[in-house]
Amino acid sequence: MSLTSTVSGDTRIIAVNVERIDAAMAIQFKEDMRSETEAGPERVVLDLSQVKFIDSSGLGAIVAAMKQMGGERRLELAGLTPVVDKVFRLTRMDTVFNLFATLDEALTARQK
Repeated sequence: MSLTSTVSGDTRIIAVNVERIDAAMAIQFKEDMRSETEAGPERVVLDLSQVKFIDSSGLGAIVAAMKQMGGERRLELAGLTPVVDKVFRLTRMDTVFNLFATLDEALTARQK
């Protein structure tokens, strides 16, 4: 799995550099996310702008990544492509995660 991570102010930005998060890579995604989020800022923004497809395993992996971060930290999602955005809305995961159209929007959003 190809993730890149940077810190901007009080936010860790993790970019997913693959086109699919599916059953074939869900376990590796969870492990990589754990490594990237073990320490650091309370707010983590996952940049999904390169992801064109996500299945239920990929969705579950993102939820698992949020849970392993702990209750005090936040995982927010940015740059969802139309297909990925539709999956999050159809499964009502848009009520669990803050979704932002772009990474810039996520970075300038008022933090709660």
